[in-house]
Amino acid sequence: MTIRTGHLPARTDLPSGTPVVPGISARRTRALGLALTTGTLAWAAAMFTVGNNPDTSTGMTITDIGGTLFQLGVFALLAVQLRTRATGTSKVARSMLYVEHVLLGLATIWSVLHAVPALRDAAWLVPLDAFWPLSMLGMFVIGLKILFAGRWRGPARIWPMVAESWAVVTVPTFVILGDPVASWVGGAHLIIGYATLGVILALRPQLVGARP
Repeated sequence: MTIRTGHLPARTDLPSGTPVVPGISARRTRALGLALTTGTLAWAAAMFTVGNNPDTSTGMTITDIGGTLFQLGVFALLAVQLRTRATGTSKVARSMLYVEHVLLGLATIWSVLHAVPALRDAAWLVPLDAFWPLSMLGMFVIGLKILFAGRWRGPARIWPMVAESWAVVTVPTFVILGDPVASWVGGAHLIIGYATLGVILALRPQLVGARP
């Protein structure tokens, strides 16, 4: 028996340029993609039914729950991006994803607490509200970085930019047009962007370099 001590040969069964990431499997990527799509559809449904800024307490709770499910779906997306080093291999590129975890985590805490009517008007909750748009702008920056880093391929490389332009497209719409137009624009953008990105991850995990 011969014991090899040299470097393992590079894999030759993958397309050129595909990042080999032993830390994530195609099965795991599919599950996380479906989680993203499910959470996104929940928030889009809330927007279509009660709007993004409903007048009633019940409507606010529905929107907050939908938003929370969406945020959990984005955490699933971040897991894929982190495990595949989608933004690049440098320390700065990886740090972007960790910073986004913090921003999104604080935004999710706000969504959960704001869904409780008794806590909704608490003064100490107000500062956390700022992390909703900040987390979405952070995802926009990540989408740009993925596009230019080129580690993901095909639709998986392009679609994060489409999905993560949500804040850039819809926030001005909310400011200028208000509801109900803005809610329909926001909900439609979620389906075209994040929900579709989740489907891409679920159907074609090899595009992000997931192992079989």
